[in-house]
Amino acid sequence: MPSETIITVSSSNIKFGAGATREVGFDMARLGATRIMVVTDANIARLEPAAVVLESLRAQGLDAVLFDRVAIEPTEVSYKEAIQFAQDGRFDGYVGVGGGSSIDTAKVADLYAAYPAALLAYVNAPVGEGRAVPGPLKPLIGIPTTAGTGSETTGTAIFDYRELHAKTGISSVRLRPALGVIDPNNTRTLPRMVAVSTGWDVLTHAIESITAIAYDQRPASESPAARPAYQGANPISDVWAARAVKMVARNIVRVADGTADDEVRAQMLLAATMAGIGFGNAGVHLPHAMSYPVAGGVRSYVPPDYPRDHPIIPHGIAVTLNAPAAFRWCAAAHPARHMWAAQLLGVDTTRARPEDAGKILARAVADLMRRTGMPNGLSAVGFGPADVEQLVAGTLAQQRLLKLAPRPVDAVALREVFMNAMTIW
Repeated sequence: MPSETIITVSSSNIKFGAGATREVGFDMARLGATRIMVVTDANIARLEPAAVVLESLRAQGLDAVLFDRVAIEPTEVSYKEAIQFAQDGRFDGYVGVGGGSSIDTAKVADLYAAYPAALLAYVNAPVGEGRAVPGPLKPLIGIPTTAGTGSETTGTAIFDYRELHAKTGISSVRLRPALGVIDPNNTRTLPRMVAVSTGWDVLTHAIESITAIAYDQRPASESPAARPAYQGANPISDVWAARAVKMVARNIVRVADGTADDEVRAQMLLAATMAGIGFGNAGVHLPHAMSYPVAGGVRSYVPPDYPRDHPIIPHGIAVTLNAPAAFRWCAAAHPARHMWAAQLLGVDTTRARPEDAGKILARAVADLMRRTGMPNGLSAVGFGPADVEQLVAGTLAQQRLLKLAPRPVDAVALREVFMNAMTIW
């Protein structure tokens, strides 16, 4: 089978700067929308970012309707509620304001209002049918209030599919927002551990896109329309991802120790967007695939600074707990890429041997985890060896991501990596 020779790099348009949210009414009017569904969660709905969005839209004479029932870490139930609201409301524009949960929910509402179908119709196979999005969607603006997911730049929407106790999602370039508004004012009130968790999501996005299988090692697409959004590591995504790794490495400790100022917050938010452009085209692989059953299998864990009303392993934590073991295992396929990632984190690799690349990168990630107060492996959030088979099964369902790993992944490999992720230091 011939290998791929082409990459297609795309991203949302980006607007950056303090106070940029106040221009969302102008931006949405320019996109031609008149009736707007503003998608957020109950917490953000009470805060300044949501108020500024509504004020700006209405100042332009637009009909802005608030939907504030986004679930943190969305499920199929919360997605269906937003879809019904969108279908009933007959909107011609969408604004997602909040974390990735809100922006992803806005994407899904936009999709299913435009092209109604059963929820699993567009969900990635093998969990869903994997249907292609039939055509263009209504304009959507993503306004992040966390420096993490990069959802304002990507064509992906993720949710917890409770039947499988694992995350899955929808992926299409048509889901990309028309505009991402990157406003550092919107992260000023972000709780410390929420900022740390989402910051780690940025870092893993960037390192995974650097260490993914190269785009020209993947089978060629059957047609231009079949070329996936996640295409493998490539020279253009590398630029964005490498910059993001450096920015997070320089700033995340200050986020964790509570000394972050406006400049640090701006750097973290920009890094999230840059990593979003990187992984939004290259893709993520093993750490993210492993994270989905981890988040879906939570029993009682609740991290500091998160609501205590239900157990949760936030996405950024779920990904990071697997990262050192995953990178150590993957490095044999391409030591130079993993060594480069360690260098971007600040490691002096002058005397390092290529065969030690995985160990070096894993150690660098683990050291930064300790400095930022992350849990010490899966055992610290409630998992043990008896859970490994369920975690493996949930990971094997994430074939879209596993295909991007630099080494072929099977159940035997996953058992090894999950066991090594139980305790990190």
